[in-house]
Amino acid sequence: MDNSKRVPPSTAALSRRSVLQGAAVLGAATVAGLAPLRARAQGSAPETRAAKLGFIALTDAAPLFVADEKGLFKKHGMTEVEVLKQSSWGATRDNLVLGSRSGGIDGAHILTPMPYLITTGAVTANNQPVPMSILARLNLGGQGISVANEYKDLKVGLDNKAFGKALLAKRLKTGKSVNAAMTFPGGTHDLWLRYWMAAGGVDPNRDINTIVVPPPQMVANMKVGSMDALCVGEPWNLQLVHQKVGYCALTTGEIWMNHPEKAFAMRTDWVQANPNAAKALLKAVMEAQMYCEEPKNRAEVAEICARRRWINAPVEDIADRIKGDFDYGNGRVVTNSPFQMRFWRDNASYPFQSHDLWFLTENIRWGYLPPNLDTKALIAKVNREDLWRVAAKELGVADKDIPKSTSRGVEKFFDGKVFDPANPKKYLDSLAIKALKGATA
Repeated sequence: MDNSKRVPPSTAALSRRSVLQGAAVLGAATVAGLAPLRARAQGSAPETRAAKLGFIALTDAAPLFVADEKGLFKKHGMTEVEVLKQSSWGATRDNLVLGSRSGGIDGAHILTPMPYLITTGAVTANNQPVPMSILARLNLGGQGISVANEYKDLKVGLDNKAFGKALLAKRLKTGKSVNAAMTFPGGTHDLWLRYWMAAGGVDPNRDINTIVVPPPQMVANMKVGSMDALCVGEPWNLQLVHQKVGYCALTTGEIWMNHPEKAFAMRTDWVQANPNAAKALLKAVMEAQMYCEEPKNRAEVAEICARRRWINAPVEDIADRIKGDFDYGNGRVVTNSPFQMRFWRDNASYPFQSHDLWFLTENIRWGYLPPNLDTKALIAKVNREDLWRVAAKELGVADKDIPKSTSRGVEKFFDGKVFDPANPKKYLDSLAIKALKGATA
């Protein structure tokens, strides 16, 4: 397959050399259904009432949709917020680099690693660093890895060893590469796919060809046989099941329970110029996350997501999984899944620095970032959990719901691997398959 004909140039995977060069630059240097929140001192008024925010057509962008539809941005003084659909994560990156003054956007619903990759210049044109700030996490979990129907007899799940053998046999028989689609190099879907494959002994750099496909184009590409597997957010896994072009092997929460996923991020220069406006946006998004979390609101949230201006997909492709019910398309059906997407519960909104460190460590693992990257300094620049805490206090969030630490602690994965934020090198050294042998974080 000629990937260049299917993947927009703005999302094409960058060479490892350009990624490393870019990273080296930095290394050198009251809504219905929602209980009223207690009023707190609101501080100064927003410096601006306008902001342009991007999103990709995915259900984990629901907090932005709800904040807009329910008037939460306006409630917090941001009366001129535009929430704008982006065609791909590459387009999101490009428009963030431009900024709204040059026809782009100020912030976005975004893959958590992307603000780091943009800040380092690892994924920007000419490796030009564009500082970004993560203000909140938007959700935990809720993504999926699906495979083509030709592998239905294998009943692929967390154990992918048989799938790996089938991929090898197909490659030897046809002489062509086999493809696994993700949404952005070094992004969350790329990392979930790579982690899952590597855990089963499949080397994602040698045994399969990873290609970039924007989320809304995943099902169409699977339908025409462009890939053997994919990793993407909802509603595209369930739509694939409904259209009978594949089945869902697993939800990503099965790889790592309550893993961090998307973030709400802004250009750092915008936050610095408009600190009160940034806080106002953040509070609107946090309130929307609370609304999305409530089970009684999930059906309405699904209907909002389905609207033309947002995801523009049948509500039946959205509703079940946003409620936590999973039909995998292979006979496996789970209701009220423990792996359902979380918007607020389990500290879903708080941007733990320890999670950002895992994403940076995995990007080092696969060669997207250099081994000598000063991860501590980089996280200190990008992660604005301090702003989240201020916003939470002003919203009246209970103390028990505000994490006491910037680390969620030791994380455990389905294959027995352990990530201790205090010792990322030990984790990295424990991984048999990686692009940079002997790499350290």
